[in-house]
Amino acid sequence: MTKRKIFVDYASTTPVDPQVIKAMKPYFAKLYGNASSLNDYGVAAKRALEKAREGIAKFMKAEANELVFTGSATEANNLVLKGHALKERKAKCHIAISAIEHSSILESAKWLEDQGYKITYLPVDEYGLLRLNALEEALKENATLVSVVHGNNEIGTIQQIEKIAGLCHEYDTLFHTDAVQSFGKIPISVEKVSIDFMTINAHKLYGPKGIGALYIDNPDSIKPLIHGGGHEFGLRSGTENVPGIVGFAKAVELRMEEMLPEAKRLVQLRDKLIKGILEIKDVHLNGHPTRRLPNNANFRFSYIEGEAIVLALDEEGICASSGSACSSTAGEASHVLLALKLRPEEARGSLRLSLGKYNTERDVNYIIQVMPRVVKRLRAMSILKPSRTKANCIS
Repeated sequence: MTKRKIFVDYASTTPVDPQVIKAMKPYFAKLYGNASSLNDYGVAAKRALEKAREGIAKFMKAEANELVFTGSATEANNLVLKGHALKERKAKCHIAISAIEHSSILESAKWLEDQGYKITYLPVDEYGLLRLNALEEALKENATLVSVVHGNNEIGTIQQIEKIAGLCHEYDTLFHTDAVQSFGKIPISVEKVSIDFMTINAHKLYGPKGIGALYIDNPDSIKPLIHGGGHEFGLRSGTENVPGIVGFAKAVELRMEEMLPEAKRLVQLRDKLIKGILEIKDVHLNGHPTRRLPNNANFRFSYIEGEAIVLALDEEGICASSGSACSSTAGEASHVLLALKLRPEEARGSLRLSLGKYNTERDVNYIIQVMPRVVKRLRAMSILKPSRTKANCIS
C-alpha cells in the first residue's frame, strides 16, 4: 500500500499551478525569442515581458517601470543592500536590518560590515515583532536604509510595516521590506505603505523557481551589481527569463482571485493545527499568536531536536521542515529563534508546518493524530530528558 504524502512545507516552495505551466509552455518552444531582439520573435517576447511586468505591478499598486526582474529573491535582496551601499559614500552609509531577516539579507549585511560599512542589527520582542524604540535610535544615528522582513519565513510573524515605513520616512530614511512570504498571501500595497524597495518571487505563490523581482520607487537610489547590456532599466543586465516571468505573472493573476478566500481557509486550518499540536505536553508556539501568516505554524518541542521530528514525520508521509530551507542543513540553531531570546537547545527543538492551497482538513487531522506518537517515541530515545536536566529547564 502506497503511503500518503502530505506536503506542509509551502514556506520553502510551492508546486507550480497547472495554469502557470500552461501559460509558460509557448515561451519555451514557439515564442522563444530574446526580448532585446528586433525581429518578430524578439518583439513577441518583449510584449509578453512588459505585459507580465504590468500585471505584477498592478497587484502591488505600483507602476510597471518600478519593477525590476531578477533571478531570485536572494539576488533582489543583495541588489538592495549592496546597491544602496555602492550609491552612498561609505562614511555616510548606515544600514539597519532586523535580527530576524532572511539569510540573504543577513549575509549581505555581514559582507558589507566586513567591507567597512556601518550595520545595525535591530532587536525584536519574544514574538518576533521589531522593537520600534530600537529602530528610532538607529534612525537618530542617521540610518540611510532600513530593511525589515514583512512576514517572517520561519515563525510567520507579520511586522507593522506601515508604522515602520512611516517612522523611516520621518527621518528621510529609505525603507525596504522582503515580502517573499507575504506577497500573494495577504494584501500589500506599496502605495498605501509607502515602501521604497520590496522583494518578491514566484515560487512561493505557485509559480516557477528561478525568477524574482524588486520593486524600486526611485531607480537613482541604488547602483546595479550586474553589468552588461543594460537590461531591466540598466539595473540588472542579462537576458530576461521570459518563460519564468510569464509564469510569475500568471501566478500573480491567479492570486488576485484566490488570495483572500484561501487566506480565510488556511487560517482555519492553521488554528486547528496549532490547537491540536499544543495539546501535547511541553510544546510551545513560536512567533506571534495572531499577527502571523495565514499558513504558518511554528512550534518548539522540549527535549527533542527539530531535525529528528522532521525525519520521523517524513517516515509517516508528512513533509515538513525545522526552519528556513535556505539554512536547514547548517546544523546550527536558527538565528531567528535565538533573536527571540530562546536558548539554543530550545531553538533546535523547533518544527515549521506551513500550509498551502492543496492541503485539506483531512491532512491537518492526520498530522494532529500522528504527532503525539512521534513526539513520545523521540522523547523516549532523547538524551535531553527532564530527568537528565534541571526540572522544567525548557519553558
